[in-house]
Amino acid sequence: MASIWVLLSPWIPYFFSFIAFLLLLEQISYIKKKSFLPGPTLVFPFLGNVIPLVTNPTKFWDLQSALAKSTGHGFSVNYIIGKFILYIHSTDLSHKVFANVRPDAFHLIGHPFGKKLFGEHNLIYMFGQEHKDLRRRIAPNFTPKALGTYTDIQQRIIIKYFKSWLDEASKSPNTPIPLRLLCRDMNLDTSQTVFVGPYLDGESRKRFNVDYNYFNVGLMKLPVDLPGFAFRNARLAVGRLVDTLSVCVEQSLNKMKNEEEPTCLIDFWMQENLREINEAKTNGLQKPFQYTNKELGGYLFDFLFAAQDASTSALLWAIVLLDSHPQVLEKVRSEVAKFWSPESEQPLTAEMLREMKYLEAVAREIIRIRAPATMVPHIAGEEFRLTEDYVIPKGTIVFPSVFDSSFQGFPEPEKFDPDRFMEERQEERVYKKNFLAFGAGPHACVGQKYAINHLMLFIAMFTALIDFKRHKTDGCDDISYIPTIAPKDDCKVFLARRCTR
Repeated sequence: MASIWVLLSPWIPYFFSFIAFLLLLEQISYIKKKSFLPGPTLVFPFLGNVIPLVTNPTKFWDLQSALAKSTGHGFSVNYIIGKFILYIHSTDLSHKVFANVRPDAFHLIGHPFGKKLFGEHNLIYMFGQEHKDLRRRIAPNFTPKALGTYTDIQQRIIIKYFKSWLDEASKSPNTPIPLRLLCRDMNLDTSQTVFVGPYLDGESRKRFNVDYNYFNVGLMKLPVDLPGFAFRNARLAVGRLVDTLSVCVEQSLNKMKNEEEPTCLIDFWMQENLREINEAKTNGLQKPFQYTNKELGGYLFDFLFAAQDASTSALLWAIVLLDSHPQVLEKVRSEVAKFWSPESEQPLTAEMLREMKYLEAVAREIIRIRAPATMVPHIAGEEFRLTEDYVIPKGTIVFPSVFDSSFQGFPEPEKFDPDRFMEERQEERVYKKNFLAFGAGPHACVGQKYAINHLMLFIAMFTALIDFKRHKTDGCDDISYIPTIAPKDDCKVFLARRCTR
């Protein structure tokens, strides 16, 4: 052992000198990329500011936003685990990113380490004609007929969960109930049933829920892909979830080949795929397009990810904002009562929802003022000139803030004012560029009609069936990242039955 030490000891100064040289290069590279932009002057080696990001993401992103607003440039910088990041506050610059999603500009990644987590072959990583064709084939999943089918499913599940919430509340009427996890479970049940309907049995649903929880936890943890770490558990869970959904695709395809009536989203999708394939064969094309069951299972997981956490966030903020704006709540209840009574046996239909213009305005204002997914991360595939005096370096992770855009342009943007989305005010048309909660450009959310419909249905039924009151404490309505945003107290409320249904 001593002899080894004697052999190595002359090299030790060189080793530490080499390490110091690498650290110096890292700082020089960061400073060069940072240029004149607001952000940390120096960064911690390799890790950068990942610890503040993981331990208090709200404070971290608030600081990035404040830095971006501190100059006229509209963006700021930071450094996370060897990655240079750019945060964009300016709506116009965010649109510039959304409009340039292509191989030689920006790549949508969904998560700073999304390709490791979701896999290479994923809807959000697609470009060009292939991406356009897939979106075209997805469109029939969100027709009025399809949305009507989903509304029936959603309503049955929502009522089931409301009953369980009210039963729980009745046991301790003076104890508030935190709704975040309850809403998440309800949404997971709703998403699974809407997307893959009867193809998930009870045991599959249990395993699915466990794996989806692994995935959710891993999203907010350090990206350490080693056994025992949450990120590794999340990555493996995604693989199992996609495998499960692939089996559902195969079952649906067999059902649609028998020309049965669609009962869920995957049925509508497979029905349209079969129609296009048969039409192409009639016209002499043998293979118009080809998706494997595994690919379709991956796309279904994309839908689930997009619908699940963002929708949970929107439902929670709906409760918070309606509780703090009783005049809006009263107008919602009055409008719902014109079309539907919870005392009747008639279900609340998609056609009824389409007539509730004020309710739709409320839903849109909730999403504007509390955009569930506050940022849409992209990576710069090549250098890109963002402004006249700044070129984004290749490999930079870029975070356009759709949350910040919601507070630009609109009159009194901090005010919760659903009337801004009514036809008379026309603010939605005038300030359309600032409403970026569903993104923009070629990767704008393809399921936004479904998202609005689900939020409207929840609000209509929650306000008609339940009396609710927030449990107010200091900071309860502060924003918490989970990874979408939610009230800091997990939305604690007192619940009571409003009608006998």
